[in-house]
Amino acid sequence: MYKVAVFSSKKYDQQFLEQFNQGGQLDLHFFESRLSRQTVELAQGFQAVCVFVNDVVDHHVLEQLHTFGVNVVALRCAGFNNLDLKAARQFNIKICRVPEYSPEAVAEHTVGILLTLSRKFHKAYWRVRENNFALDGLMGFNLHGKTIGVIGTGKIGLATIKILLGFGCQVHCYDPYPNPDLQTLGAKYVTLDDLFSQSDIISLHCPLTPDTKHIIDSEALAKMKTGVVIINTSRGGLVDSNAIIGGLKSRKIGFLGLDVYELESELFFEDLSDDIVQDDIFTRLLTFPNVFITGHQGFFTEEALITIAQTTLDNIETLLSGKDCDNLIA
Repeated sequence: MYKVAVFSSKKYDQQFLEQFNQGGQLDLHFFESRLSRQTVELAQGFQAVCVFVNDVVDHHVLEQLHTFGVNVVALRCAGFNNLDLKAARQFNIKICRVPEYSPEAVAEHTVGILLTLSRKFHKAYWRVRENNFALDGLMGFNLHGKTIGVIGTGKIGLATIKILLGFGCQVHCYDPYPNPDLQTLGAKYVTLDDLFSQSDIISLHCPLTPDTKHIIDSEALAKMKTGVVIINTSRGGLVDSNAIIGGLKSRKIGFLGLDVYELESELFFEDLSDDIVQDDIFTRLLTFPNVFITGHQGFFTEEALITIAQTTLDNIETLLSGKDCDNLIA
């Protein structure tokens, strides 16, 4: 039986991973702590560790894992910008991920955020609960006929595009690796500058890489329409938060919807309701009436969690038994 340390684990992680640990082939140990330089000592005695989006898997952590005899790091997510692939190869630690768990889950959440902003559902909900049925201040706008720019046309981007086309939107896309199937749907590829200048709404669905870090910054905002709507359900680092605050204050940005945040690792997935949040940028964002933020829950559906658990466990068992794994990235 292989011992696996599961970091950043919540009750739902434990529930689904234990449910699909068929036959008990893996001895799962759950830690609420994030994997980091301060907590890596917890991995002693394990053959594999399982991590999530905000765990730190840098050179130092991987070196320590190698010293402890850890052979596999399994990400129960698709992105791996929090991991040093070069170091993983150096220390001969195999890295696997869940490349696709439910593109529709994130896509539907993206459009849900957009609809919430466009029709002010969140404000209407609280008004009605207080028996206030006045419509003043709740005027929205149609999605039908709007030009929506989608940056990143992988599986999640494509799922989002299909939904938006159903609303009657014109969809302009940017991706350095175009999807040949996309244009048959009715969307079209444009340059990034054209996407910025022509879009009423911009939705981010690309991975975080050195090339995409702060793809939305002050220079990008200057090219956009006044009143542009920006939605980010991908990775927080795609957006320069200081530039976004400037855009909100100048009214260049009409509405902002976020499910991710650049410094979310100190905030998201935790109950901080009795604490004082020390992140001044995040608290400033919360003061704007045209900003709607959710705490990285785009992936959080039953269907997605089932796929994440099944794929993660299969990845770990496959690699620890010395077999080839389709989801190996290093």
